Amino acid sequence: MSNNIRLRSAIYAILTIVGLIYLVPTFSTQLPAWWTFLPKNKVKLGLDLQGGMQLVMEVDSKKAIKNQLDRFAEDIRDDLRKGKIKYSDIKLNDANGIDLTLLSNQDVASFETLKNSTYSEYAMEKGEKAEGGQVVRLNMTQAAIQKLITTSTEQAKQTISNRVDQFGVSEPDITTQSDNRILIQLPGLTDPDRAINLIGKTAQLEFKLVDEGLEDALKGNIPTGDEILYSTKTDSKTGAVSRQAYLLKKRASITGEYVTNALVKMDTNNAYEVSLSFNKKGNSIFSKVTGDNIGRQLAIVLDNNVYSAPVIKSKIEGDASITGSFTSAEANDLKIVLKAGALPAPVKILEQRSVGPSLGKDSIEKSIIAMIIGGGLVVLFMIVYYGFSGLIANFALILNTIFIMAGLAFFDATLTLPGIAGMILMIGMAVDTNVLIYERMREELRLGKTLRTAMETGYAKTMVTIIDTHVTTLLSCIVLYQFGTGPVRGFAVTLTIGLVANFLTAIFVTRVIFDYLIIERKWKKISV
Repeated sequence: MSNNIRLRSAIYAILTIVGLIYLVPTFSTQLPAWWTFLPKNKVKLGLDLQGGMQLVMEVDSKKAIKNQLDRFAEDIRDDLRKGKIKYSDIKLNDANGIDLTLLSNQDVASFETLKNSTYSEYAMEKGEKAEGGQVVRLNMTQAAIQKLITTSTEQAKQTISNRVDQFGVSEPDITTQSDNRILIQLPGLTDPDRAINLIGKTAQLEFKLVDEGLEDALKGNIPTGDEILYSTKTDSKTGAVSRQAYLLKKRASITGEYVTNALVKMDTNNAYEVSLSFNKKGNSIFSKVTGDNIGRQLAIVLDNNVYSAPVIKSKIEGDASITGSFTSAEANDLKIVLKAGALPAPVKILEQRSVGPSLGKDSIEKSIIAMIIGGGLVVLFMIVYYGFSGLIANFALILNTIFIMAGLAFFDATLTLPGIAGMILMIGMAVDTNVLIYERMREELRLGKTLRTAMETGYAKTMVTIIDTHVTTLLSCIVLYQFGTGPVRGFAVTLTIGLVANFLTAIFVTRVIFDYLIIERKWKKISV
């Protein structure tokens, strides 16, 4: 055997062995102990095949805008103090902006300069004269509102993705559907209620100082800059719900944006607690807050619920802890949402759909039957119509199927129902490539050419057409993957892997077989 044919045969044999190795985890219930250093990726099944849950969630755009305006109002207060610009009132208006009452014309001019240099995304206009000053309105531009909604949706998508990854769902599909909607597909989900609670929790963590005067505040005399929040706890034995009120500073001393890590630990009473680690800036702020307020209570607030309000006994430099009579699952879920980050705004479920595993099993069985029938008819046709050459094409078809499945495992891709349709489509494309080659070989043989010449001409003359069909189909796959979601992407991925596998098997593998038989074994005649 010539060195060229031997080398090509060795390469294709190695690729086949590697492909089979990648398929073992998919079809094996338990891997042997010596498999430690070999691939363990399985071909994952999508939502339509193994069951699971699909959610369509909507980000609360109005709340996202309000949160932005609240932060903007705080920034304005800080800038006014730094710039020594006098004002009497700052409040949110009904036009996606804030109303600011400045005391003099000089203050208005100074603020306008500040606004033009710092807050270009807000439109400024002067309102009516107010008692003791001039009202200035700052409203968000439509472009700024649209950008905020889009950004909030992307942030929510990323946060949800981080939570789902830590929750342990295999191969989730999380995509944006519109400006403020997110599509979530969770294949193989076993606890949908817990997942919904975990995904939808806003997880806005705040540390707020506790003020005195709760009794007067409960009567309606709430001091400016304060608010009343409650601690709600459920007795694990009796199920009784208790509430305790706290008078807190509205402005948080530190928020969860500085949290870098969260861990579940056991405290001295063998109860679960969540330990928080801050970044460098967060450590500095937390250290200053605790150092300046020794003897006061510091409430730990998550989504407006007070989890605990311990007394600051000394300056704290380092981690903080959240306690609250957690169960193991509650503590772990709290850790997940804090570690993954807070949602920029609340989300609500617009659509919830569950797919049972029995439906997926039925789909797989019918798809396999369709593949067997379709593949069997193709194999039979190739043998009847092309004889021995048809057997070579069928061998390439088997290798093509192996490479597709191995490719899905290698790229950690998900096999969906449309993906199976893509595999069935590839059966037709695979033999179609060989049909083009064989028909060209037949034409050359009719002209009286030798078998070797007809074979070489058949592969050479059809190569341009084969490349053209594969490239155009590949471009279609790229478009489908870029703009499609869920199952459509599954179809695109499977078809793309199939195109590459088909190009390898239907052209190069079959060519080396013909070269071996005609050049090495000196066959003078092969049924085509």
